[in-house]
Amino acid sequence: MPEETPPEPAAEPATSPTTEAKTSEAKSEGTAPEAPRRPAARRRAKAAPKDEAAPSAEKEGEAAKPKDEGPRIPRRADLPAKERGLLRTRGTLDARRPLFGRQARYRYYRIGRDMSWRRPRGLQSKQRRHYGYRPKIVRVGYRSPARVRGLVPSGFRPVIVTNARDLEGIDARLEAAIIARTVGTRRRLVLEEVARKKGIRVLNPIVKPEREA
Repeated sequence: MPEETPPEPAAEPATSPTTEAKTSEAKSEGTAPEAPRRPAARRRAKAAPKDEAAPSAEKEGEAAKPKDEGPRIPRRADLPAKERGLLRTRGTLDARRPLFGRQARYRYYRIGRDMSWRRPRGLQSKQRRHYGYRPKIVRVGYRSPARVRGLVPSGFRPVIVTNARDLEGIDARLEAAIIARTVGTRRRLVLEEVARKKGIRVLNPIVKPEREA
């Protein structure tokens, strides 16, 4: 019968020289070798409970929220439905209205430079006699509807303001302020602040208001 060969011993795992040195020292001293230390696991910081985090967020929101000073400034006038429709009609008429130019404005620069208007009076004037190849003449039929005449596109009726007393009689729903050009910058800023507190819209502001309806 063939002889059985004994099984080969399992290979020992390779150890580092520092580990061998510690093992030999432990054997000489008669103590058990120390196991290699593992790095401590990092602990996640506990999140703050929702009940505690909510008040802090509310406080931050209150700090960021601006103080409520005065009513909101309206973007458009509070007009009746009929007048709003007339405003749209006026826009259509403005788009179709021709440019009225003086006679011979294309011939003389001093006549046509500022697009002024003078009625033609010449006996043989082709413009006065409404020849089709001449510019149109101003007529009453080109006017806008009477109820919205003089209003700005947003529907407000402009009121020229020079001091704080002029702001007292303004209806903020239907009228808006225009600060006169003779008012200086320092007084203009004061008037804008007074108008903002009263909820009055200024059509030519230096500082644009933040709160608008």
